[in-house]
Amino acid sequence: MARQGGNGSEPGFLEMGDRLRAARRAHGLSLRVLADRLGISPSLISQVETGRARPSVNTLYAMATELSVSIDELLFIDPRPVSGGRRHRPPATAQAGSVTGVLPADPVQRTDNRKRIRLASGVVWERLTTASTPNAEFIYVTYEVGGASSPEHEFQRHSGQEWGYILSGTLGVTAGFDEYVLGPGDAITLDSTVPHRLYNLGSEPVHGIWFTLGRRPIELDGPGVADPPVGTNGGH
Repeated sequence: MARQGGNGSEPGFLEMGDRLRAARRAHGLSLRVLADRLGISPSLISQVETGRARPSVNTLYAMATELSVSIDELLFIDPRPVSGGRRHRPPATAQAGSVTGVLPADPVQRTDNRKRIRLASGVVWERLTTASTPNAEFIYVTYEVGGASSPEHEFQRHSGQEWGYILSGTLGVTAGFDEYVLGPGDAITLDSTVPHRLYNLGSEPVHGIWFTLGRRPIELDGPGVADPPVGTNGGH
């Protein structure tokens, strides 16, 4: 179970599991009922809740959506404010019409202490903001060799839109029935409600910058007959 590591800090999976368990109990769901809804095993949920297993991207999205919790707040657990010490200015309120509402109090995220998490399936996320920003995510993403957002033939979808920029490596993207291959300098815009899958196509890690807007938990309709299948057993 990871607590601290590498360049920056890595969240405790036990804390994330505690929050998932609390959300599940708040909804009055047993492990078996939640597992049946998501199409995964009760033991996997139990292992995630106790910090003994890292969820895949796909599984984490499915759990967060079903339990109406924030992905960003689950993954990048910010320390509770403490009294004394350096005084921080209050969070800046965004201008009228903003979709995010509140900006982090500290505007500069240094490279040596950004929050980092390695999910299953060879995907690493590093948050590029100093605190969670409501309704928006700004991350540095790595797809290790063989890494993917979900297993082959399985897809994910969620609310919002996303924009990605590739720094190095070769990233394959399936969005609906369209296939794309992205290399360094390429960028993509996606409607996140369309079933999609991102995966490393090359022999070196893929590094990129990803921005997602509007990824709040929503209840999506089931896939239509023409949609690719949406899986929940695997692990942007």
